[in-house]
Order: sequence, then C-alpha cells, then structure tokens
Amino acid sequence: MRTLKAVIVEDSRLARNELKELIKAHQEIEIVGEAENVDKGFKLINEKKPDLLFLDINMPEKDGFELLEMLDEVPITIFTTAFDEYAIKSFEYNAFDYLLKPIDQKRFTNSIKKVHQNLNTKVLSKSKNDSALSLDKQIFIKDGERCWLVKIQDIFMFEIVGNYTRVFLKNTSH
Repeated sequence: MRTLKAVIVEDSRLARNELKELIKAHQEIEIVGEAENVDKGFKLINEKKPDLLFLDINMPEKDGFELLEMLDEVPITIFTTAFDEYAIKSFEYNAFDYLLKPIDQKRFTNSIKKVHQNLNTKVLSKSKNDSALSLDKQIFIKDGERCWLVKIQDIFMFEIVGNYTRVFLKNTSH
C-alpha cells in the first residue's frame, strides 16, 4: 500500500486531535499538515499537494465548501462534521465520504479502505499519457448561484455561448 499524504482542515483543536488518533491506526497515511481555517487550509493544500483531505464544513468566516471552490485541484475529500444536514450538498461537491462526529473507528477504517480501493482502481486504469486534464481530475463549474465540482470524464461537450461556456453532462448542462 502506498503512503497517502493527508491534510486536516478543522477549526476545533480537539477534533483535529481526534482525527490524528484515528489516523494513527493507519500507518499508510502521513499527515503533512493541519489548518484551523479555510485560508490556512488553502495555502497548505496548494503547498503540500495532499492525496487526501479531511475537511470540516462549519468553520468561522468561510466553510469547507468554499475551500473546495477555491482549489484548482481537489484531493480526495472526506468531510468530518457534526451536522448531517450537509450530507447531500457534500456529494454535490464530489465528497468521497461523509463522517459524522464523534467518528467511529470502524467507520473511519472502512472509509480509508474505500480510498485505497478507489486509488488502486485509478492506478490500474490510468493511461501512460498523464496529461494535465486527465479523466479523473475535476473542474469547478458555476451556474448562477449554484456550484459544482465535475469530473472531466463526466463531460460530454462544451459549447461557447457569447461570453460563457455551456458544459454538457449526460443529463444536464450548466
């Protein structure tokens, strides 16, 4: 199993410590940094380029969704929050998983196993030509007040409409 670089973005020191304790059982995960707010998290993610992001949603000033919107490249994101009402919205942002606090060790371990399975699948299917916009990468799309992170592989077509670009997916366009 390859080592995964991870970043924790969580405003609560106690919650960050809880995550670090859960991660200790997974020697293949290396915590390369932690941040207590979105701005510090943004800087850390761009600097460290983690494989995995443990992200709280409710934080002072900006929330976890705003952080994802700021990023050009979004790592595998596991939301860690005390609020279940953001679960559906988190998957609109292509969250890999959504863990409710206090986080159960077994649930955490299952999530990490799924991360490894996902990465192993990507490694097996990855082409030799690793381009800047490979199929597994995501782009940020804004349509009015709504926002999405969309995988390149889900895009069917682009259409130029005046000053805008319409993005066509299987069943929708933005």
